[in-house]
Amino acid sequence: MNDTELDSALRAEYFHLQTVIEDFDSKAIGIKAWSISFSLAAIVGAFAGKSSLVLFVAFISALLFWLLEAIWKSFQLGYYERAASIERHFSGEQVLGAPFQIGKAWFAHWHAGGSRAWARLLLWPHVALPHAVVALIGGLLCLLSALGKLDP
Repeated sequence: MNDTELDSALRAEYFHLQTVIEDFDSKAIGIKAWSISFSLAAIVGAFAGKSSLVLFVAFISALLFWLLEAIWKSFQLGYYERAASIERHFSGEQVLGAPFQIGKAWFAHWHAGGSRAWARLLLWPHVALPHAVVALIGGLLCLLSALGKLDP
């Protein structure tokens, strides 16, 4: 493969990666929507049904959606490394010898610590919100209910 063909293939790969990365973002919005819808509905349902156990369900569901989004973001980050490599190739900082290495780059990222990245991602504001707020509200209401300070 000559340099022109390589650059053309890398360009196509780069634009595909950008689409994949954007698709992950749209799915993250869906995760947030499900989190808010379910968790806040559970909190309202706890008061409507006079059940403190449902407050616990709201708290746990918000935590699980938060964890899910962090894991989802860690999957997405594996694609950023390949996109960055292609950018370095075109800026002259790095020479890439072969196009279409998305899977190889993703697995290299994952095995280099990407599988544990979700734990750090939990604290990123755009990952934590709104899940952390809903979990805090649900957890606080659940605790107040358990202490007898709140009757849902």
